[in-house]
Amino acid sequence: MHELFHTIDSSHTDNLNIEKICEFFSQHLGEYENVLAALEDLNISILKAMDKTKKEYQNSSNLEQFVTRLLLKETINQFQSLQNSLECAMETTEEQTRQERQGPVKPEVLSINWSGKRSIRKLKRNNSLSPSNTNFSILNSDEDTKWVTQINRLQKLIDRLEKKDLKLEPREEEVLEGNAKSHIFIVQRQMSVLEEELEEFRLALRQYVVSATTQTGCLHISVQKLSNESRFIIYEFWESTSLWKMHIQTNYSKTFQRSNVDFLDTPELITTMLVPASWWILNNN
Repeated sequence: MHELFHTIDSSHTDNLNIEKICEFFSQHLGEYENVLAALEDLNISILKAMDKTKKEYQNSSNLEQFVTRLLLKETINQFQSLQNSLECAMETTEEQTRQERQGPVKPEVLSINWSGKRSIRKLKRNNSLSPSNTNFSILNSDEDTKWVTQINRLQKLIDRLEKKDLKLEPREEEVLEGNAKSHIFIVQRQMSVLEEELEEFRLALRQYVVSATTQTGCLHISVQKLSNESRFIIYEFWESTSLWKMHIQTNYSKTFQRSNVDFLDTPELITTMLVPASWWILNNN
């Protein structure tokens, strides 16, 4: 940030204004110039459509109202798909930057646990309070260091309180009711990825996991990669078989399946099983 500030402040006035900032970044837009221009046009189109919908919807026929709702929902789905792609790209670039600052890490077993707000806070903490972060160097005094230490301790405690890693430990004996709600559905998916498609597969996988974890009935998703081969193992935990079947019919799931046709070296291997739901409840309490 220090280097960027002085690069933009070419006249060395120790002051940045909007004109200087716009002039600097306009020279580095690249492909994003077309993206931002398209977004501006899209914003105008959406405002016009919303204005028209506001004026005409109430007096429209039932069929016309249904079509309007359908188009609105499809527009939202398209936006969410684009947003997921952008978020995956953002996470990937931030992760690569963090790894470069920390140095090379031994590639053993990769485990990715997705837990909503906790993952977001962990990502922000890694980017802001990690000693390997260049911005950390501004904290010079002992007092600042003490504050950072206390903040990190507090964040670790919060993470421990929110941590919901699955540890299935059956009780000695229990009586199960014969209904669907007495079990949770576990899916193990094994995927052997082509070496040249690894990065593209990772992006598609991240987008899939982000979408899946927001669905009703998804309890947990964990991803592992074997260090000695390009094989991924995905564990999905669902409240019931029916909810998982509904999940695989969604647009994001079908998109992931279609992309795997190009990414995978061999067909995907899927194994499923039911386990008592009380195990999950017991270990999350």
